[in-house]
Amino acid sequence: QRLTSSFIAHSEARLNIFCFLLNIPLGSTSINTNGFVATEEPPSESTYLGKMPPSFGMIAALHGDLDTSAGVGKVFFRQDSRADVLRRAAEHINRAFPYNDEVDPTHAVVVTWVDVAPHTPHTRGDGLEKKRNSFQLVLASLQKASYAILLYARDGVQFSSTLVQGSDVIMHGGFSKGLVPGFWFTSQGPYYRTTSDEEISVRELAEQTNSGQRGVWVYEIGTSPTFSDVSPGEVTDLPTEPPPFLAQTTEPSWPLYTGEQVKNDPEQIEIHSNQYQPLQPHDPEVVELDETEINVDVFSYNFGTCSNNRNKCSQFADCRDYSSGFCCHCRPGFYGNGIQCVAEGKPQRMNGKIHGRVFVGSSPYPVELGGVDLHSYVVVNDGRSYVAISDIPETLGPSLLPLSVLGGVIGWAFALEQPGYRNGFSVIGGEFTREAEVTFMPWNEKLIIRQEFKGTDELDHLVVKTTLEGKVPEMPLGSTVTMDPYAEIYQYVITSSSTREYKVNMPDGSTETRTYQCRQTITFQSCQHGDSLRDVKPSQMLSVDQVFVLYDVNNKILRYAMSNKVGDVNGGEPEENPCFTGRHGCDNNAVCRPGQGSQFTCECAAGFLGNGRDCDDVHKSVCQQERDSLLGGTVFGPRGPRPSESHIPACDGNGEYEPLQCDRRTGSCWCVDRNGVEVRGTRSAPGRTPMCIHDDGGPPDVRPTPRPDVDPLPPGTHLLFAQSGRIEHVPLESYEMRKEGAKAVLHLPERVIIGVAYDCVEKVVYWTDITSPAISKASIQGGEPTTVIRTDLGSPEGITVDHIGRTIFWTDSMKDRIEVASLDGSRRRVIVDSDLINPRAIVADPVHGHLYWTDWNREAPKIETSYMDGSNRRVLVQNDLGLPNGLTYDFQSSLLCWADAGTHKMECMHPDRGDRTSVLEGIQYPFGITSYGRKIFYTDWKRNAVVAMDRHSGRESDEFQPAKQTKLYGITSAYSQCPPGRNYCSVNNGGCTHLCLATPNGRSCKCPNNPATAACVERPAEY
Repeated sequence: QRLTSSFIAHSEARLNIFCFLLNIPLGSTSINTNGFVATEEPPSESTYLGKMPPSFGMIAALHGDLDTSAGVGKVFFRQDSRADVLRRAAEHINRAFPYNDEVDPTHAVVVTWVDVAPHTPHTRGDGLEKKRNSFQLVLASLQKASYAILLYARDGVQFSSTLVQGSDVIMHGGFSKGLVPGFWFTSQGPYYRTTSDEEISVRELAEQTNSGQRGVWVYEIGTSPTFSDVSPGEVTDLPTEPPPFLAQTTEPSWPLYTGEQVKNDPEQIEIHSNQYQPLQPHDPEVVELDETEINVDVFSYNFGTCSNNRNKCSQFADCRDYSSGFCCHCRPGFYGNGIQCVAEGKPQRMNGKIHGRVFVGSSPYPVELGGVDLHSYVVVNDGRSYVAISDIPETLGPSLLPLSVLGGVIGWAFALEQPGYRNGFSVIGGEFTREAEVTFMPWNEKLIIRQEFKGTDELDHLVVKTTLEGKVPEMPLGSTVTMDPYAEIYQYVITSSSTREYKVNMPDGSTETRTYQCRQTITFQSCQHGDSLRDVKPSQMLSVDQVFVLYDVNNKILRYAMSNKVGDVNGGEPEENPCFTGRHGCDNNAVCRPGQGSQFTCECAAGFLGNGRDCDDVHKSVCQQERDSLLGGTVFGPRGPRPSESHIPACDGNGEYEPLQCDRRTGSCWCVDRNGVEVRGTRSAPGRTPMCIHDDGGPPDVRPTPRPDVDPLPPGTHLLFAQSGRIEHVPLESYEMRKEGAKAVLHLPERVIIGVAYDCVEKVVYWTDITSPAISKASIQGGEPTTVIRTDLGSPEGITVDHIGRTIFWTDSMKDRIEVASLDGSRRRVIVDSDLINPRAIVADPVHGHLYWTDWNREAPKIETSYMDGSNRRVLVQNDLGLPNGLTYDFQSSLLCWADAGTHKMECMHPDRGDRTSVLEGIQYPFGITSYGRKIFYTDWKRNAVVAMDRHSGRESDEFQPAKQTKLYGITSAYSQCPPGRNYCSVNNGGCTHLCLATPNGRSCKCPNNPATAACVERPAEY
């Protein structure tokens, strides 16, 4: 319903919900134009204006003398039990109370005050009479709890006081039970104020939060059985903002619940439309987002010298000191900004997730994108880029076809450079933010694309997080889009604008020509010292042609392909040298070196060998090379780019062709020889599998399909370490590596395994996989690999096992958190989720109830500790660290040791003493580390080896290089017997119903974040 006049200051609403405010049932409420909801009809304004708490029960969103007459402002309210409204309410509540059990409200009441003004104009001459406030209150309830969600638009609090009896009085927010009767007299009941008597407290409503989202405040206003307290949300940190040199990522300027016209129903209150619902196509307005101008500056690094900042540079860069500071410069053969450097000529990949809400056409309901995958591949030496976005529903996929801008930024980053011009990555590297505003003609639908590029991951792939918000014109399923070549002008490589025309081919055979305008801003950090940016042209033009777009409805994949060149804004003279046209015939992994006239040479990129026309990865087999050449998803043919339809071969753990090959599209299988050539007569019908062997006289592979295989380990203590696609082991004998007994114990083709951990009780190895991503396990005594966690993971890296409490702990460097779960993946709980940037290694000391982990944040690396329930967190080491990759705890000596790829040191300390000592210096690029007695073993990326060192002598004693020469990741000790010791979780799970997490003098009983039952009981740390 709508309150339309200030003469009708309130309206009674009968609520069919179970809701309490400080144990007052809200069966009937009075909704008031003055910014509050009352538990009864309020008395005259003179008795409550300017007072908090008032004499009656009140929920004040922003209470003052407000004017809604003559169309100045409007008030809407409704009861709502639609799934999307309840889901949004649940998201706010669960985000605000991350340590409570998740809730699912069953009913909601939505009250919205829109453009309300002070009741009488201010006379201070500052124009405040033109200012308006807009805000919203949502009451959400379930059987055992009631919540109030207050939402304030970013620009919705424009005044903070109103006139009361001739004086300016600060507006108020809060909750009050009102007067309560006593034995002899009435007294003021409990109340809770959300604002103070200071003006800033009102203005902060739109700028701060207690729920983790700017302008959104959540309160628990009644909980079973007493319903007598108000509890504020617990997340006062604002959403993660980029550092000062980045564009400020902003939330939509109006994050409110929207109403829609609902036909009269005897069980439902009629809801009148308001201006914030998704608009219809005939309306030229759009869903407006915050368009705050982005201020772009080139910030300097912190003053310092290379001697103490060298670790900030890429491993392929040199650090140079200048009079005002230092800069990083990529070495010859590499390019970038010095912080990130990549090999010239090497194809580049980009991976990430897309989130957001997109309205399509006239639909009032958005399509939600909850983290769909984005993958991109660029052939740098000719500027071709390919983008694939998976799991795009049919309701949205066709309408996103024109948006080649979604992947256009990687085309700009690695565009083919014309003489004297530089592409994006060569100037700004891989850490930047980009905001693009796309406006479709003629109805002005608007889509905002926000992308945060976070540098490169372990595989040197760019990592990007993308958010979409807004509206796009609808295109029917079956439509196709063709786009002509276009150009974008980049001003100082940070802003660009263009108008793009595209032709829509409708399913009925008709065609339409449409356009949209794209304006984008890119912000980044660069170095002011030296002359790194002096040769950057003030304006550059990105030319894009051979644009190809496709929506694969069967697989729900959106694909874009295009060719990109960066050069003169005026076009200039056309370049004839093939290196600048892209028509050179060099291998995809080669650099084209221009000579005089049309002469050129092809040179294999770093890490590849060959004549330039054909380059082989020094670490890759023929099978792996063939896979990589096809995994881009799109190829260029004589008529331009098209999706690849070739079979992608399966390679085994050694990089050789699997004897059995199957086509997922057709379901047929066949046998191949060692060169990958099909064996005639072996191709089977779909659903049937031939028996295939290589012609080496060995036993046949009796498995029905290729799968990971586990080779049992012999008795004794072993080292387990990870390589891409496999876990290997080296047996130990008297603390020495018995290298002749080394072998691969687990084959996982196509997986990148980062962390490994060992459960000495059940003889099971656990590992993290960043490609799925997933956490899995397998018995080293033989058996099937099993995935234990596959959802809500970003980039799981470090992992450790509490063999006493029967739990696993892991770090997630994309989610920036530490979690715990039972060994089977159930009872999952986040224990640390603040002040983490790049958490990696993690180890447990279950006997003493401690966790330790590293954070290799280049700006502030650190090593931290906490109890195993995440409490009593503190920083152990934060000085003189560079890139602390590996961490190990030796239960015999109680030493915590770490390996640092930035300082090139290995150091140890007793955590309770702080007696930090260096045990080895001059190491190259350590990643994983583990201890066994007096020996410490670590993996090294430069040496592609497992290296042993003696902690007592401080010297390296041995190294093992596996046959497969690729990067080695995590390493752990697989003990023949479990280390001695017990804790309070040893017997009967410590008396806990779910998670038993050890502390130094007891244990904590904790519930999972999403308990399957209500029978979970939490208990704090106890003796």
